[in-house]
Amino acid sequence: MSTATTIEAILYLKGKPLSIGEIAEYAACDRATAEEGIIELIDDYARRDSALEIAETKNGYSLQLRSDFHQLVQTLIPVELGLGALRTLAAIALNSPMRQTDLINVRGSGAYQHVQELVEQGFVRKKRDSDSRSSLLLTTSKFNQYFQIESLPQPFDTTPAERQLELELVQSPIEPDIAC
Repeated sequence: MSTATTIEAILYLKGKPLSIGEIAEYAACDRATAEEGIIELIDDYARRDSALEIAETKNGYSLQLRSDFHQLVQTLIPVELGLGALRTLAAIALNSPMRQTDLINVRGSGAYQHVQELVEQGFVRKKRDSDSRSSLLLTTSKFNQYFQIESLPQPFDTTPAERQLELELVQSPIEPDIAC
């Protein structure tokens, strides 16, 4: 078995970028041999019509899906969001557009991380608010598509005043009607 084939197996099994030193250690060879194997692999993948490639990143070399297929990944692999991120997304969706400072007031400082995760996954986008230093948070078309918003039953159109009245009615305690 060639060194390049061994390195290919190592990169596949590790599933993360590896430095030349790590590759040499796992392949039980010296650094020069590992470098030659990587060059051979890069050349081999560049010549064939493959969905995979050997890429050099800041953290080392990795076997990864070509960028041409990233949209396919987003379509086929379901997104995993934690409960906190889902609650943050719900707050943004219900109040979109929403200032990030308002979100932090409602959800706490952990929402900064949730927003970053939601932006990276394409559910939320940040827009500079011209009226304040805070960013506006808006849901994206990916959010609408992923959660199938268009297929949900739509509530009756109400004015903001009617919604406020509904909120007050729901939140106010019901007092019994006692005749004296």
